Amino acid sequence: MVRLLTLESTCDETAAAVVTDQFEVLAAVVASQHQLHERFGGVVPEIASRAHVERILPVIDETLRAAGLSLSELDAIAVANQPGLSGSLLVGLCAAKALAVATGLPLIAVNHLQAHVYACRIAAGRDIFPCVGLIVSGGHSNLYRCLGPTDFTPIGGTIDDAAGEAFDKIGSLLGLPFPGGPAVAAAAERGDPARFRFPRPLRDDPERIAFSFSGLKTAVRYQLCALTGVSPNEPPPVDRLSPQDRDDIAAGFQEAVVDCLIAKAQLALERSAYKTLCVGGGVAANARLRERLEQMARDREYELHIPPPSLCTDNAVMGAIALERYRAGKFASLDLDIYPGLERVASGVR
Repeated sequence: MVRLLTLESTCDETAAAVVTDQFEVLAAVVASQHQLHERFGGVVPEIASRAHVERILPVIDETLRAAGLSLSELDAIAVANQPGLSGSLLVGLCAAKALAVATGLPLIAVNHLQAHVYACRIAAGRDIFPCVGLIVSGGHSNLYRCLGPTDFTPIGGTIDDAAGEAFDKIGSLLGLPFPGGPAVAAAAERGDPARFRFPRPLRDDPERIAFSFSGLKTAVRYQLCALTGVSPNEPPPVDRLSPQDRDDIAAGFQEAVVDCLIAKAQLALERSAYKTLCVGGGVAANARLRERLEQMARDREYELHIPPPSLCTDNAVMGAIALERYRAGKFASLDLDIYPGLERVASGVR
């Protein structure tokens, strides 16, 4: 039995897991940083990287203890080295390299976005490729043609803000707690999505597989200013907003985002001629998005895979994609570097 220790520190979650080549999760630990970033309404990169430094070794230790294993009983060390926040990536990579040097175990590089799609394969318990991969999170809103677990070709993505970032910003404007995604979704459940009709940028453009959420955020801000009686140049005073107004705006905003994601995922499936859609990333935990995706899949006879919410948000279990490289003997050298941007997603991890 192959046992991998996988590390995840691409943004603001410090995570580790021990997984086997049978996709058995022997242990998984996630240390959240939500309380550290709440006062700022978003992730502060410097704070995130410093928190990773403090937490990475305790998280690894807790994971190994929970798995009942020592380092000598592992077969490899895997770590996400792209894409993500530079400082956060460096902490995970340095920890993984140190363990590899100390134990002599092979090092395996993991592409964080590919791992999000691979979470669908873990949840399905069988091969799901080829497929269209939709990744929606705080930092990414992208579509890929996925021939295999590490063979991705970009189809399209956001031209400005990611869906998750938009949820966080609207949550902040509405005076909801951080992170905004779950808070906006909870408010939307109590709201009327038809009361406020917000724009659906690029949704009806049949030529472009792309997302744009910046203008949608502006439209929500203007609506808040109109309701609270202030100029668009002023911060909307949340205390002038009734609970029903807040919930209705949350519902209208969420419906607009979901409409855009559904439309472009459908267009990507039509153009690729694939019949399987795999969805990953923190926004994939959104109940309304999941409901609408399931309806689309039923109506158009697509095969849909969405992992459980615990595997949508950042975690180390999805680092089990490293098993694909382990089996192929594709190990990384100790000069492995980080790649914060998206430019290497299609070609895989080197």
